[in-house]
Amino acid sequence: MNIDRTPFELQIDDLTLEGQGVGRRDGKACFVEGALPGERVRVVQTGRKHNFDTARLEAVLDPAPERVEPPCQWFGVCGGCRLMHADIGLQRVLKEKSLFETLARVGHVQPERRLAALVGDDLGYRRTARLGVKYVARKGGVLVGFRERAGRYLADMHDCPVLHPAVGQRIDHLRALLTGLEARDRIPQIEAVVDDAGNTAFVFRNLQTLSPEDLDRLGAFAETQGVQVYLQPGGASTVAFHAGPRSRLQYGHPEFDVTVAFEPLDFIQVHALINRQMVRQAVALLAPESDSQVLDLFCGLGNFTLPLARHAGGVLGVEGDTMMLERARANAEAQGILNTRYLRANLDDETLADADWLGESFDRVLLDPPRTGAAAAVAALGPRAIPRLVYVSCNPATLARDAEQLVHHHGYRLEAAGIMDMFPHTAHVESMALFTRV
Repeated sequence: MNIDRTPFELQIDDLTLEGQGVGRRDGKACFVEGALPGERVRVVQTGRKHNFDTARLEAVLDPAPERVEPPCQWFGVCGGCRLMHADIGLQRVLKEKSLFETLARVGHVQPERRLAALVGDDLGYRRTARLGVKYVARKGGVLVGFRERAGRYLADMHDCPVLHPAVGQRIDHLRALLTGLEARDRIPQIEAVVDDAGNTAFVFRNLQTLSPEDLDRLGAFAETQGVQVYLQPGGASTVAFHAGPRSRLQYGHPEFDVTVAFEPLDFIQVHALINRQMVRQAVALLAPESDSQVLDLFCGLGNFTLPLARHAGGVLGVEGDTMMLERARANAEAQGILNTRYLRANLDDETLADADWLGESFDRVLLDPPRTGAAAAVAALGPRAIPRLVYVSCNPATLARDAEQLVHHHGYRLEAAGIMDMFPHTAHVESMALFTRV
C-alpha cells in the first residue's frame, strides 16, 4: 500500500487516552501522536486503515493553551507515560470523559450525580513499579526502566520523575550495580516498592543461582543505599530477604487508626495519597452504621476491610489469594480489630451464587475487582438486593458492563460515580461508583 509522504496540515479536535490527537482529513479520522485538541499541526501520514489513518507530528503550528513542557526528558521515548505533554487538568477532563462515555455507551447508564475527582501529586507519586532489566553491550551496560513506546526495547533512561524518588532517583545506581554483576544478563526485572516511612525494597528476579561475589555486591548495595534487597529465583513464594535494613513495610490510614503491613510483592495501591482519599470516600458512600454487616469482595490485605471495621458491626473480607488473606487477618489481630472475618473464595466462579456465606444478612457491599471486573460476583449479588454497593474500578469498560447488569437487571440505581487520578500522565482510568436499591 503506497502512502503519500507529503506533509499536510491538520486541525486537531479530540484526544485519546493514549495521547493521540484526532483530526479529520477529507472526513476520515487521523490519529497523531503528541497533538492536542485545538491545535493546528503539520504531519506526515504513516499508516492507512479502513476507518482511520495515522500520522507523525512534524510541527505544532498553533499550540493549544493546555500544552505543557513535559517534566521528563525521556517522555516520547519511554512508554510509561502517554499524556505528559498535556496540562494535568486536561488529563483529568479526558479521564472523566472516558468514564462517563463508557458508562453510557457500554452500560447504557449515567450517574445521578458526578463525584469530584480524587486528585493528588502528579510527580513522585508512584510507590510500586516493575522495572525491566536488559544487558545491552552496545549501550555500555545494563538498562533499567520501562519499555519504549514501540514496546520491544527498554528505554535508555537514567531517572524517572513519576516514580517515588527513592526508586526514580536510583535508576542509575541500579544500572551501575547490575552492570557490575557476573549475572548481568540473567536478571530480567526488579520489583520496587516504597512504604509510608520511605522504607524501600527491591526484589531482583534472578534466573540462576548467583555467585558469592554477586551476592556480596548486592549486599553492599543494600547497605550503602539503605534499602532492602530480596532475591526471587522462582515464583512469588521463592522471594527471600537478602540484605539491608530489616524494616517492616507498611502504610496507613491515620484517620481510621489503621496500619496495613505488607510484603514486597503484595498488591498495594500505587498512589498513597489517592489511596487514603479513596478509602475515605468509599467508607462515606457506604455509610456503615454500628450494626451494619459489610461484605468486602476482592479484599486483598484489608485496605478497605480494616477501615470499614472501625465503623461497622462486622466485615467479611473475601479474597482468592490465601497469603493475602493471612496477612489481612494478621493486620486485624495486630491492631485489635476483632469484628472482621476472612474467607478464601474464587470470585470469578460462575457457581458463586451457591456459596453459603452469600446467604448471610449483609446490608453493605464493597467490590474492588481486577481489570476483568466482577461479572460473577455481580450475578451472585444482584438478586440479593443488598441496599448499598460501592464498586471500585480500574477499567471503565468492565465497570460499565457490570453497571448495566446491576441497573437494568437487578433494580439498582447508579447514584454516583467519579474518577480517581491514581496514575497521572498515563491512560489508566480508576473510578468509584455507588449503587443503591430501596
